Amino acid sequence: MILLITPSARGQECAAAIEAATAEPTQLAQALHDAATRLRNEEFSAVVLDQSLLETDPDQADLVEQHIGTATPVYVNCAISGTARVVRELRAALHRRNKEATVARKAAEEALRSELRESLTGMLLDCDLALALPNLPPLAREKIRAVDGLARQIAERLEVEHPASARK
Repeated sequence: MILLITPSARGQECAAAIEAATAEPTQLAQALHDAATRLRNEEFSAVVLDQSLLETDPDQADLVEQHIGTATPVYVNCAISGTARVVRELRAALHRRNKEATVARKAAEEALRSELRESLTGMLLDCDLALALPNLPPLAREKIRAVDGLARQIAERLEVEHPASARK
């Protein structure tokens, strides 16, 4: 959902254009107080703020900006920007947000994968060493093989090469 904050007479027209262009429901708030209330009660993917409102009531503007949360803020000047420009700026901001989120997600996945690889490699090596021990009780050998099998399944999912096969 998108929140458009503007006192402009074209606000409703702009909200409809945003909704049509993004396929996301769009709400219109004509005052900062109304916008702050909506931001406290609902989650928005983007908040389009008319700069003229920010300049007229800086304290209320700060309150609105504190409640934006994870929404992407888009600052526009509705007095000089047409609806098409507001829509373009919003689309560009949402595109940047999606791209940044994708990059961050991939970085987090790779960091986690790297951390798990180290622990998994240690588990596989320890299982190999334990299974090589002489006089290992059959029940212990069975349990170690089960742990080794589970570790190999995880390694496959993480695309980790088994240390023993890496040496060959």
